[in-house]
Amino acid sequence: MEESTSREKVLKKLRAALMTKSRLEPGAIDFESNVFQSFEEPLELVFAQQFSDVGGQFIFCENDQDFIDNIAALLQDNSFGKVWCGDAELIPLLETAQLKFDRQIPVSDADTTITGCEFLIARSGSIMVSSKQASGRRAAYVPANHIVVARTSQLVMHLKDALRELKNKYNDQPPSMTSIITGPSRSADIEKILTTGAHGAKELYLFLIDDLEWNPED
Repeated sequence: MEESTSREKVLKKLRAALMTKSRLEPGAIDFESNVFQSFEEPLELVFAQQFSDVGGQFIFCENDQDFIDNIAALLQDNSFGKVWCGDAELIPLLETAQLKFDRQIPVSDADTTITGCEFLIARSGSIMVSSKQASGRRAAYVPANHIVVARTSQLVMHLKDALRELKNKYNDQPPSMTSIITGPSRSADIEKILTTGAHGAKELYLFLIDDLEWNPED
């Protein structure tokens, strides 16, 4: 009897609460404030930490020559197979590195693609790509390995910053497709077993080339 009485008291309170309208008035909402904690470290360090945490392979390059040396060392491994690159800004660097790559084969036939990106989002360690890039839509998702080359001037802290910069970059002609890549592709949809490379590249590399002047007083 006591249990039944206690249960009835709880149900009575619940009914009373549901019948009573809230008297709380909504206050002014600040849409500009960040909901995430702030970071005091440089953007490149924040990005490197977050990108590595989601399974990405991060390589920092002090300049173009450093990038040439690093990517040449990486691609000495024959496991990268057929390498494709269609980015006019990256091709001269790859040729200087004397790398074997093909810009003529279909992207679907490539084992590895080398592309640029729109922006890097430090807060989540994400890469923003779009259909406006020379690599198009498929280069980031079809191959087993995706190598992204970016510069420190492309770093922003939050997604909203990247979207604002993208709008400023293309004005009234935005890309038909914009995508955010956060680490190598993975899925646990099938029997709750984590599978990498499920909907895109199994291995994701990010070469970050420093193109900003360093101030020793910073």
